[in-house]
Amino acid sequence: MVHQMIPTSNSPAPRASSNNNVMVQRLLACGWMAAIVGSLVACGSAPIYAPPSAPPRAEPTRSTTPPLDVPGTLTQSKSRWVPVPWSDLPGFADDSLFEAWNAWLKSCERPRRCLWPLCPEIRRLSIGSADEQRAWIQARLQPMRVETPQGEATGLLTAYYEPVLEASRLPTAQFNVPLYQPPGSLAQRKPWYTRQEIDTLPEAQAALQGRAIAYLADPVDALVLQIQGSGRVRITQPDGSERWVRLAYAGTNDQPYRSVGRWLLDQGLIRDASWPGIKAWLAQNSQRQQELLWSNPRVVFFREEAITARDTSEGPRGAQGVALTPGRSIAVDPASIPYGTPLWLASTGPQTTLQKLVLAQDTGSAITGAVRADYFVGWGQEAGELAGRLRQPLQMWVLWPKPPR
Repeated sequence: MVHQMIPTSNSPAPRASSNNNVMVQRLLACGWMAAIVGSLVACGSAPIYAPPSAPPRAEPTRSTTPPLDVPGTLTQSKSRWVPVPWSDLPGFADDSLFEAWNAWLKSCERPRRCLWPLCPEIRRLSIGSADEQRAWIQARLQPMRVETPQGEATGLLTAYYEPVLEASRLPTAQFNVPLYQPPGSLAQRKPWYTRQEIDTLPEAQAALQGRAIAYLADPVDALVLQIQGSGRVRITQPDGSERWVRLAYAGTNDQPYRSVGRWLLDQGLIRDASWPGIKAWLAQNSQRQQELLWSNPRVVFFREEAITARDTSEGPRGAQGVALTPGRSIAVDPASIPYGTPLWLASTGPQTTLQKLVLAQDTGSAITGAVRADYFVGWGQEAGELAGRLRQPLQMWVLWPKPPR
């Protein structure tokens, strides 16, 4: 899957009939923080966290009891979090944690109620050493293995990126593929017109009259931009000058997302459904390009955002509302992992091996289920090549505030 970096309301909300045990567990998860709040409020001038001089308390060995019976297990709408010892986290002693700290600081700009009391210490530790940061994490947080409600702990990791494209403000012979801002009638018609209807129906085209932000040269690039959800675009203005902008997600036509790679696989047309494989097929079958595009009825609409000097080193804003950090931000199913949650991610496959601290800061229409993540790899061609091929097994551990002793 190639990511659609879009806030979605398709994830079902917890049902009102959820059992009381789930509700109590969630309240306890937040309740752990009550004793921590006072200590953090009182330590405004405290030094950076130092490891305790006494040996840390020995962690219990990993239980062979079924996950549902493990004490301290927490239940979310789509996942179960099972407490484990730190030794279960592969590579935890080797990660360059300072690379993740900026992403963590961004999550502290819009923290969840259960996590915000940690933010003062997180800010102070931004100038701490890796040993200080690691000791603080182990002292303050409890690793929890993320599982499906059925106990499956292995899922799927994919990746997404921000395309970098050339465009024109006005249509030309070369740049004639429009990218639209949301039409005025979007809220009145749900679902709105499909991709094919937008291209062929006069009433759909009339509704989009005057709504084009810019024009691309390649309709496949437009599709990729819509799937990724945002992109950096250098737009040629009518006076010939150029301007870099970000085209950010602003809505969809509420049609279902259909993978063009899956469409090709189902017809037996390709074996490699990565973007390089799809583009290779298109190079040999250009006469079927329109058919492929129309196989995905979903269209994404954009808004234009200026790119500042700071933006050149940051990604777009994810569903949490903070800028994404390449290599440290992931998209998750918010019914499994709340936004802003720190996690340990482990994935080994043909493209890369990842063992690192990441932050749950985004979501996507195809990012559903307990052990499922989309890894933000940055922007440009190299990032696009990795994002187009990365699809490998995944394990995740939530790093959740410990209860007071």
